[in-house]
Amino acid sequence: MPGPFDGKTGLVLGVANKRSIAWAIARRLADGGARLAFTYQGERIERGVRDLAESVDAPLVTSCDVRSDEDIARVFSEVGETFDGGLDLLVHSVAYAAAEDLEGRFTDTPRDRFWLALDVSAYSLVACARAAEPLMEARGGGAVVTMTYLGGERAVPHYNVMGVAKATLDASVRYLAWDLGQKNIRVNAISAGPVRTLAARSIAGFPTMEAIVEERAPLHRHIDADDVGAAAAYLLADDARNVTGTTLYVDSGYHAMGM
Repeated sequence: MPGPFDGKTGLVLGVANKRSIAWAIARRLADGGARLAFTYQGERIERGVRDLAESVDAPLVTSCDVRSDEDIARVFSEVGETFDGGLDLLVHSVAYAAAEDLEGRFTDTPRDRFWLALDVSAYSLVACARAAEPLMEARGGGAVVTMTYLGGERAVPHYNVMGVAKATLDASVRYLAWDLGQKNIRVNAISAGPVRTLAARSIAGFPTMEAIVEERAPLHRHIDADDVGAAAAYLLADDARNVTGTTLYVDSGYHAMGM
């Protein structure tokens, strides 16, 4: 039987290793029939990303510095050339804050690192959506999904400036959904509970966060990357054709609790 993504093309930003949420999403899309392109940030992870991409027969793997408009323009030009001028799916799983800003007080975040966190973690979605727009329009529409977290809605100790960046990302999803909806391009976010990824290691007190979610969430269990991959596959599939501008929580119900 044909898969839900047969004939679809996608670009995945944010794979770092096999434990990445972005990789869990990519596997779901590839298993469903999608042809995928990947980006990587820096030589340190290039080999690993290329090996993973090869395992799903990806026709394009390219570097991307999301802080550079020129680099983003180049990447989407390569994507257009690879996929005959079109793109159906965009997975944005990119975020960054300096480790020292996830340890002390949010109040002490310096101006330059504040803007760095917002640039990489939030504005990059805007820039990538803008670059993807003509490619998706050429396909009659498309779907974008990004990764957010409850720390953008509530104060989470040690999440600090990343929480402010996620709040900016959340608002960007809604405004992008409005702008791009007229071209049948949907934009959604997933708010996942604590997932053991490379990025999670930089958050002070991460094991405590996991323990609190397991204790207080209605389902009393951890979340893994495959749970997020399944949710993303739904939001990116045609089954969600009337879902846009929303956040899907994959956190065992923790977000619904007051205490």
